[in-house]
Amino acid sequence: MNFDHFQFLMGNMFSGSAEGDAPPAKYSNVEPNQLPALVLAYVGDAFFSLYVRTRLLSYEQNKVRILHNFDAKIVSAAMQAVAYKGLESMLLEEELAIVRRGRNAKSTVPKSATVSEYRYSTGFEAMLGYLYLSKRYERLSEIAERAFVIISREMTKLNKNSGE
Repeated sequence: MNFDHFQFLMGNMFSGSAEGDAPPAKYSNVEPNQLPALVLAYVGDAFFSLYVRTRLLSYEQNKVRILHNFDAKIVSAAMQAVAYKGLESMLLEEELAIVRRGRNAKSTVPKSATVSEYRYSTGFEAMLGYLYLSKRYERLSEIAERAFVIISREMTKLNKNSGE
């Protein structure tokens, strides 16, 4: 983040009163349809990461390094792309439209993923962010759980194949 961006954030977000009041909100309403796809993906990434971390507590509650390693693998672009492809047939047209918006958003692809994986994972995250901000929590939970199962199966398959 450069200094100008930092100054912008300070001026817009952290200007509460000295009495400790919350900073004034710039926007009174968040309309998910109006947000850029990458903003939806930003929220969706945070949601899915927290979902996975919480879900992993069903399997391990003491070894944070193991939890982190599994979390990082599950929320990787490659695994999210696998999840999306496994979920695609159950998605509603509105959800598919959000995925397309996310997939087509201009962003820099990290070295850890192919362009295709990264685009699909961004679309997947944008859809999760859209559902979260739209307060469609039941559908969000259904999709997140199904994605977790798809990714778990894929990781098990990859683990078996690497052991042969």
